Amino acid sequence: MKTLERLVAEKLLKIKAVKLQPANPFTWASGWKSPIYCDNRKTLSYPAVRSFIKLELARVISEKYENADAIAGVATGAIAQGALVADLLGLPFVYIRATPKDHGLENLIEGELKPGSKVVIIEDLVSTGGSSLKAVQAVRNFGCDVVGMVAIFTHGFPVATQQFKEAKVTLTTLSNYDAVIEEAVRTDYIDESEIATLQEWRKDPANWNPEA
Repeated sequence: MKTLERLVAEKLLKIKAVKLQPANPFTWASGWKSPIYCDNRKTLSYPAVRSFIKLELARVISEKYENADAIAGVATGAIAQGALVADLLGLPFVYIRATPKDHGLENLIEGELKPGSKVVIIEDLVSTGGSSLKAVQAVRNFGCDVVGMVAIFTHGFPVATQQFKEAKVTLTTLSNYDAVIEEAVRTDYIDESEIATLQEWRKDPANWNPEA
């Protein structure tokens, strides 16, 4: 039977939420060259995939964090999926902005979160971990306990693993970079000869040069 991470990888590749182009790399907003591009917002446009991800995120939270008081989604990618999961679990929902609103109450956390709450944060994608852990800090600064983070996908960068460890945050993801590569090879989305390039990139993505 196919593992959950391979099953999710298959669905993400099928709807092109994840694209792999080792020979024609993407340029991320950070300026990094990358053979992969992941846009999990696309899952919202496919009801069967959207529902599958919602159910699996909710299952992970129910199994690992049954004492959770609230769900928080990281803006903007995890707002919709976070709200769907919170609705399914019957829990309050808030979302965390990347920066405070520049008018009105200047909130960083939108919605009503009670200090002292045990919060599970939902993220759509974890790359370096920087923005995800800023969201964790915002919830902690509000006087709440972050019991864990659950995400759809992670690139599995060593820097992210280290940062989550230092921040004492447990991260659980439905799928990951390795599963996507395995599934992409199985379905002939990429050729086995391209695996070395894909693995090389992940070791040092900031300095990866496809022309080298």
